Amino acid sequence: MKHITIDPVTRIEGHAKITIHLDDSGQVTGTQFHVTQLRGFEKFVEGRPFYEMPGITARICGICPVSHLMAAAKACDAIMAVRIPPAAAMIRELIHCAQFVQSHALSFFHLSAPDLLLGFDSDPARRNVLGLAEKRPELARDGIELRKFGQRIIEAVAGERVHPSGIVPGGVNRALAADVRDKILQELGPAEMIARKTLSLFKDILDGFTDEIANFGSMETLHAGLVDDAGGLQLYDGRIRFRDAAGRIIADRLAAERYSEYIGEATLPDSYLKAPYYRPHGYPNGIYRVGPLARLNVAGHLSTPAANAELNEYRQRFGAVVGSSFHYHYARLIEVIYAMERIHALLDSPGILDSHVRAHAGVNALEGIGIAEAPRGILIHHYKVDEQGAMKWANLIIATGHNNLAINRSIEQVSKRYVRGDRLEEGMLNRVSAVVRAYDPCLSCSTHAGGVVPLRIALVGPGGQVLDEIQS
Repeated sequence: MKHITIDPVTRIEGHAKITIHLDDSGQVTGTQFHVTQLRGFEKFVEGRPFYEMPGITARICGICPVSHLMAAAKACDAIMAVRIPPAAAMIRELIHCAQFVQSHALSFFHLSAPDLLLGFDSDPARRNVLGLAEKRPELARDGIELRKFGQRIIEAVAGERVHPSGIVPGGVNRALAADVRDKILQELGPAEMIARKTLSLFKDILDGFTDEIANFGSMETLHAGLVDDAGGLQLYDGRIRFRDAAGRIIADRLAAERYSEYIGEATLPDSYLKAPYYRPHGYPNGIYRVGPLARLNVAGHLSTPAANAELNEYRQRFGAVVGSSFHYHYARLIEVIYAMERIHALLDSPGILDSHVRAHAGVNALEGIGIAEAPRGILIHHYKVDEQGAMKWANLIIATGHNNLAINRSIEQVSKRYVRGDRLEEGMLNRVSAVVRAYDPCLSCSTHAGGVVPLRIALVGPGGQVLDEIQS
């Protein structure tokens, strides 16, 4: 038995390695995806006042802090048992959509575009954002500008570009000023042009990736995402829907309080990343995907016209339920169009300038659950407090965690298609890493397997042979 280790997996957020097992003839027999870092947020928040949770949990990640702010604030809203003012809900969604723009731009332009536009088999020394900037400078500039657009909105509306302070329990801490709204509207047109141009470019090059489309996590799984009352995509305030690979809705409009009836969490011996699964199907059969691909599979429609037109074209090309994880890239760009249109619609709403933006209350419930869509998928914050509002317990189910089983299966499929132990080529291994990048994992966010420590102690002889080992 031989093995290949990819360590680290590059161009992702966080730390991971991949082990590929080979038989004596060099054929792949199995793979493992190891997440090698541990975050202990669930434990060290215990004892803190619940209203500090948005600010604390935003520090889980520097890429998608707004997602944690949203889910945490919604859990706190539930503990306070308040309904936030309408203007606050609109401002929160505005900030949330801006985060989708900046995060999706980072994923596509900086992490995945070097593979897609320079080639999976191109020189690894140049297959990065600097190489992209050298060969396609206008595209590199577009990526920077699109990400800056989203970040500027977050800074202007919520206070800071990273870990903004404006999202608080009960709403937001300041009203939206008219001049800020007008400035965002002025900048919106050029940003929308970049988004549409990028999507058009991606559609033009898709035919060059038929083999990757067929093998990058092309499989039948369940899909999960948030939808509104009409079944349309909802990023900020929807309910959970599960759809199977045949297009059947198997669970619909699940309130936050019911998530544990449908989502179980398994722990793995070789990773700090938990493995959520669809509880009615059991572990490991209850594999499902979340994030852009799953959201477009779950939603009946998109509520904005340009994005919905793109969704219809996407489905005409690949079907009502799209099975290849390669198309996370396509779905991500459609969501950028949707987020732009939602930003425009929210800013055009006269009520968004209302000065009443926060509800105040104390502890009115000893438990609260907040759910929102992060760029990478459903994010769940579940808190329990004492009567004084001190945190007693927290459970965070992070978007990337939901995809853990699917990522593992995708790695195995790509490895069996491309990797041959008797003729290793760098491009083979890059494709294995690239299928992970398609999911845009945020591993710093998602490593929360508390209480399970994958530990291996080996006694190695002077010749390098393993004499004995203990593994837990």
